[in-house]
Amino acid sequence: VQVVESGGGLAQPGDSLTLSCEASGSIHSINYMGWYRKAPGKERELVADFTSGGRTNYGDTVKGRFSISGDNFKNTAYLQMNRLKPEDTAVYYCKVLYLDQATPWEPVEVWGKGNLVTVSS
Repeated sequence: VQVVESGGGLAQPGDSLTLSCEASGSIHSINYMGWYRKAPGKERELVADFTSGGRTNYGDTVKGRFSISGDNFKNTAYLQMNRLKPEDTAVYYCKVLYLDQATPWEPVEVWGKGNLVTVSS
């Protein structure tokens, strides 16, 4: 199973960007998709996530500005980032917990390679 992020790049403060995360391969079902980020000199932190049960969670620093959503048919998660700030600059990673078609009782964790978002004037 592969996880590929896209949609990052350079933005100015106050701009909006949308990140996409697509999981593909031998997927029976997806239990969880989440976005994390790591800025230089800082630890990786949760940005936003959701479960197949409908729970959505946001990091304190992005509440009210970012929104996560998913497309079950496309095994894709989106992160809509509004009112971007310089402190949002980071590499954004997508994490997926899924059940493989071959072993649909054992959750598997996979991460994307990351997508750089730079917010600067």
